[in-house]
Amino acid sequence: MTQAFHLAIPVQNLEKCRTFYRDVLQCEEGRSSDDWVDFNFFGHQLVIHQKEGFTSDRISNPVDGKDVPVPHFGVVLTWNDWHTLADRLKELKTKFIIEPGIRFEGKVGEQATMFFNDPENNALEFKAFKDESQLFAK
Repeated sequence: MTQAFHLAIPVQNLEKCRTFYRDVLQCEEGRSSDDWVDFNFFGHQLVIHQKEGFTSDRISNPVDGKDVPVPHFGVVLTWNDWHTLADRLKELKTKFIIEPGIRFEGKVGEQATMFFNDPENNALEFKAFKDESQLFAK
């Protein structure tokens, strides 16, 4: 059985981020306190921790002709789930860092991908592979 990963990130506005992960990304909320909230982040544990004065300084790295934000995190979804999420985010008028599209088209590792920020400027990437064997292909 594959184990879930755990990721904890800082946020300044706990309630704004709680609403984003719960309502926009539709992640089930778990345990919480006045300073943190656990989420079921597509089968993994994401914890947002309120941290006053936190700023997200980031760089980017060119990948397949796009400026990919670093650091970033996200999950690999099924092809259909990725398209469902992309459509919902477009309907919600999400401001994308990199619009939903296909990267490495016709090459090893071809994938659907999109990047956007949470309310605290943490960069997220969601991707999917039509051929899941391409996930770790060389």
